[in-house]
Amino acid sequence: MNTEIDISALGVDGDGIARMPDGERLFVPGALAGERVSVRQVDARSAHLLSVLRPSPDRVAPPCPLFGQCGGCAIQHLSLPAALDWKTETLVHALERAGFADPIVTARFQSPPASRRRVDLAIRRRPDGVAIGLHARRGDVVDLTTCPILAPALFALLPALRDVARSLGALRQSGDVLINLLDSGPDLLLATDGPLEPSDRAKLAEFARSQHIPRIAWRRAGTTDTPETAAQTGPVHHLFSGVAVAPPPGAFLQPSSAGEAAIIAAVLAALPRKLGRRDAIIELYAGCGTLSFALSEKARVLAFEGHPDAVASLRRATSGTRVVAEQRDLNRQPVMARQIAEAGAIVLDPPYMGAGAQMAQIVEGRPERVVYVSCNPQALCRDAAGLKAAGYTLDGVTIIDQFLWSTEVEAVCVFSTPPAPRRRTR
Repeated sequence: MNTEIDISALGVDGDGIARMPDGERLFVPGALAGERVSVRQVDARSAHLLSVLRPSPDRVAPPCPLFGQCGGCAIQHLSLPAALDWKTETLVHALERAGFADPIVTARFQSPPASRRRVDLAIRRRPDGVAIGLHARRGDVVDLTTCPILAPALFALLPALRDVARSLGALRQSGDVLINLLDSGPDLLLATDGPLEPSDRAKLAEFARSQHIPRIAWRRAGTTDTPETAAQTGPVHHLFSGVAVAPPPGAFLQPSSAGEAAIIAAVLAALPRKLGRRDAIIELYAGCGTLSFALSEKARVLAFEGHPDAVASLRRATSGTRVVAEQRDLNRQPVMARQIAEAGAIVLDPPYMGAGAQMAQIVEGRPERVVYVSCNPQALCRDAAGLKAAGYTLDGVTIIDQFLWSTEVEAVCVFSTPPAPRRRTR
């Protein structure tokens, strides 16, 4: 049965939310806050959008013909300014739930279209060829025949990648490929459901040469095995704040270069104005050095990272800099409160699930300044609540929208507490 309902808000997945007469929420993909829509209810919690009877002033025509099929974007029907406003509200509400009333948003940034330089794509063999793309919502892979998000140099690889994938014996049914667009060129980490044969390696080597790809690494799909180099035509490098690093296959890279610059600028602006000659910044979850070398322009940096290959890449690049890299699983072996207390500032860019056990040590150590780079409002809420309970204030928030037309949002949050006597890091 068709029903007319009013949409009151957007949910965390970008679905419109309506309040039903019984008080329950009904989720409607494709609907926007403030709209009146006609729907067909699918189950107790979701409905299919039939038509928009009263559109939101923020509704726009989606720029991609695959929108609604491809699961990569959730809110292309929402204007970019309105999307940034919605993501800002999402982040602000998370901080309010953590106990910080009226958070001050000091700056906002939104990446432009066609700037995404990192993508993880599924590969599926089909009777008519190979599909490479993103999953439909709760569905199969949608072949990425167009994309307004990807950097042109990255998207241009896909036709040739389909051709070589179709020829690989190692691709029996499925696999995936992670592509980082480094300064040295595209860097591919390929995973397949079958073993890589010598003939496959020869095909990948030719593909790498023809497409000017310095390195293609491979591992078996569904594993976390250390990747092996399947083809290499030249050295791999990427510049982080002017320092050349050779990232490992599949290394973490911020989605856009402009977004990375915005994060770095916000983090540097959040540091204490006066850092003594002997002060050290403790950087947690340092990766390959996205922030490390920029931070080292302000003070010595003790950079901690759990991934051994990332730490090795960072260490190889630290000669002549003020960065010292240490491998540490920060959930199992966090940097302890005593060392945290001695730092001039703490900078952390934790994984999606947050800082976990490391956050408890930060709270106990009570450093004067904590700069938290968040990629998940829910995890930020949990971690920030501990800082609030310990007496920290929230000095400002920078909103970073790098995942254009998705529901993801990043932020740089600056927390401080009145200074207490502390020992200097030796």
